[in-house]
Amino acid sequence: MNPGGNVSLFPLTGGTANQTGFDRQELNRILDLYGRMVAAGMWRDYAIELGRDAAIFSCFRRATERPEFRIEKRPALRRKQGMWALVGEGGAVLKRGHELSGVLAPLERKLVRVVE
Repeated sequence: MNPGGNVSLFPLTGGTANQTGFDRQELNRILDLYGRMVAAGMWRDYAIELGRDAAIFSCFRRATERPEFRIEKRPALRRKQGMWALVGEGGAVLKRGHELSGVLAPLERKLVRVVE
């Protein structure tokens, strides 16, 4: 309660209607890769950012650093270059496509090399 005695209600509308997110299958696929990278000792932390234009999954070697990779979903690019992008630490787009599995392929190959 504020000093004037009025109660401010938490807004229930407008917050999630314009928000981009990951569906269950997409998030399961990303978290499966993340778990295998953690088991291989390559990643230690992650962050998820859900915004109006994009949903971003960031992967960190250490929590105090910039993300090593970002997996971005931008539905506005669905009909153009593809809504999925793999972005490197420096901000360069490493892979872009219409399918999540194709965009995650470079990370999958990196994981196979670590295991061998």
